[in-house]
Amino acid sequence: MPACAIFARFPCCKAGIRLRQLGKRLPACVYNSSFAKIQIKKMTNPSERKLIIAIDGPAGAGKSTIASRLARKLDYVNLESGAMYRALALRAIDWDVSFDDEEALLKLARDSRIVLEPTIGGNRVLLNGKDISARIRERDVSEGASRVSVHPKVREWMVAKQREMGIGGGVVMEGRDIGTKVFPDADLKIFLDADPVTREQRRLDQQKVKGPSAESMAAELRERDRRDRTRAASPLVAAADAVVLDSTHMSEDEVVQRIEELVEQRVAARR
Repeated sequence: MPACAIFARFPCCKAGIRLRQLGKRLPACVYNSSFAKIQIKKMTNPSERKLIIAIDGPAGAGKSTIASRLARKLDYVNLESGAMYRALALRAIDWDVSFDDEEALLKLARDSRIVLEPTIGGNRVLLNGKDISARIRERDVSEGASRVSVHPKVREWMVAKQREMGIGGGVVMEGRDIGTKVFPDADLKIFLDADPVTREQRRLDQQKVKGPSAESMAAELRERDRRDRTRAASPLVAAADAVVLDSTHMSEDEVVQRIEELVEQRVAARR
C-alpha cells in the first residue's frame, strides 16, 4: 500500500467527512477494504499515543480560541465539532430544508462532504469542495447550527464521525458534548465556562456588534444556552471527571497556561 502523503491523522471516513493537514508526516495507517476507509493503526504501547483533549462549554466561553491556541502549542490537530453542525445548517439553508425535519437533515448530512483543514488561524471548512469558513460564522448559520444539533439522529451521526476523526489521539476537540458523549474516555476533559454577561460581551466584541443588534444577539445567545442545556440528546453539562475552568476573570494566556499544566500532568502520569 502506498504511503498516505496528503491526509493527516484522520485521512477519511466512509460518510465523507475528513480532516486534512498538509505538510505533515503521517502516522502508520492501514486500508480496511471491508469498511472502505483508511484507519489509524492502534499503537501497542498506550504511552506512545498523543492525548485526546476534550474542551466543552457554552457559547462565548472561548472554546474555539483556546482550542486553536492549545493545539498549535502542542502540535496537535484542532477539531472544531461545531463547524460540522454549522456546515449542515448551511446546507439546510441552501436546500430550503427545515431545521425541524430530522430525517431530511440526516439525509443531508449523509450526502455532504465536509472537510476540516487546520490552519494557523483556525480550521478552514469546506462543504462539497466550497470554502464556507466565513459563511458559517454568520448569524443565520449560527442559529441554524443550534437548532439542527438538537436532533438525536443527527447528533448520533455526528458523534460517530467525530470519533473516527479523533480516535488516533493528538487532537484538541471542542464542542458541547465531547467529554460526555464523543470521547467519554478522553485523556483530559476541560469544561470552560464564564459568567453569562461576560460570555455575551465576548461574543458581541468578537462580532463587532453594537446598538439594537447587540441586544438581539445577546438574546440569541441566551436562547442557545437554553437549548443546549435542555435538549434531550447530549445536553450541555460538565463531565463528572472534567476540570471546570471559570474564565470570567482569566485572560486567554492564563487559560492556555492552566490547560498546558494539566496536559503535562496527564503525560507524566502515563510514563
